[in-house]
Amino acid sequence: MHMLLLDVIHNVCSSFSKACLPFSMSSPSGPFATVAAMNLTSTAWRVANLTAPFAVFQDAAKSLFGSSPSLQLVHENKTHPFAHEAGVFFPQTNSLFITSNQFKDPASGSVRIVITRVTLSNGTGPVHTEEVHTDHVPMANGGVNYKDGMLLCAQGTKNSSGGLSFMQPRAPYKSELLLTGFHGRDFNSVNDVVVHADGSVWFTDPIYGFEQGLRPQPRLPSQVYRWDPARKSVRPVADGFGRPNGIAFSPDQKTLYVTDTDWIHGDGSKVDTRVSSIYAFDVTDHGGQPSLTNRRLFAMADTGAPDGIKCDVHGNVYAGCGDGISVWSAGGELLGKILIKGGAANFAFGRNGEMFIMNEHKLWRAQLAQSTKGALLNI
Repeated sequence: MHMLLLDVIHNVCSSFSKACLPFSMSSPSGPFATVAAMNLTSTAWRVANLTAPFAVFQDAAKSLFGSSPSLQLVHENKTHPFAHEAGVFFPQTNSLFITSNQFKDPASGSVRIVITRVTLSNGTGPVHTEEVHTDHVPMANGGVNYKDGMLLCAQGTKNSSGGLSFMQPRAPYKSELLLTGFHGRDFNSVNDVVVHADGSVWFTDPIYGFEQGLRPQPRLPSQVYRWDPARKSVRPVADGFGRPNGIAFSPDQKTLYVTDTDWIHGDGSKVDTRVSSIYAFDVTDHGGQPSLTNRRLFAMADTGAPDGIKCDVHGNVYAGCGDGISVWSAGGELLGKILIKGGAANFAFGRNGEMFIMNEHKLWRAQLAQSTKGALLNI
């Protein structure tokens, strides 16, 4: 996602006041604010005025959040936006790998993206952060658990190809660039990735890298790809997007969700009539190969654009948006939100209802109901 998005949303939302847009809700009790009535134009007012971090739009959200949800600041880095994307959790070491947004290195003056390993505390003690140095993940973005390590999306630079990289989760963090293009044409700037149970890897490839000055002129459309390492085949499986971004499977892997963040382009321009939505596809077999059919609009973010996306074990869909984390049912109904000033580009489920939320300079931990587990790890 473009580095200006969260600042844009915060500035827009902060300009509204309670007097501008009428809105009715019940009085917040503890961490909850239950929405009783909704003016469809009042999202910016809600962001500026809701004090409780957990907003309930439908009763189903209460069982997901639990009776006493909490939101805790885990770590803050005031020098650069270290908590932007990826969010790959390793329960064995209680560690989380996250990638930063772009920032200018004060020493060299060059634009950088860094990978940070956050070793989480089991109690109230401080966390330990470590900047990861590795050779083959140029301008890292999204990521996912893979075999005994992780796959990271390498956006690439003007001088080095991007693609999909494998990195070990322990020092010295050896990495290898596994896939760089489609039949001789380099990928644009691979953004996010998910792994299917059959071993195939599905990922998005928008043109943000070129728009942000990181990459050369694109040679491919903005598409979703499926890579089968066993068969050594890669093919596009969905097109027609403005800026395909986040990607996730439903728990039964019969549905694929893809976010489109065309609302904001890499040059910082944003247009409300451009897409800021999530699309759903059926994963079906055609000619012995998985295919995506029955494309449909699943949901639209009411604030900003939906970036990182994941499902819980119940089939509910979560996405990082301009006001925090939005939660939809499998049918596309907005159930609730975890409201965070400045929004969230991505997040990761931890253990027993934990959720780690990337908020640029801040990393948050939300404790939801223990039964609310991420579909990726189911822990």
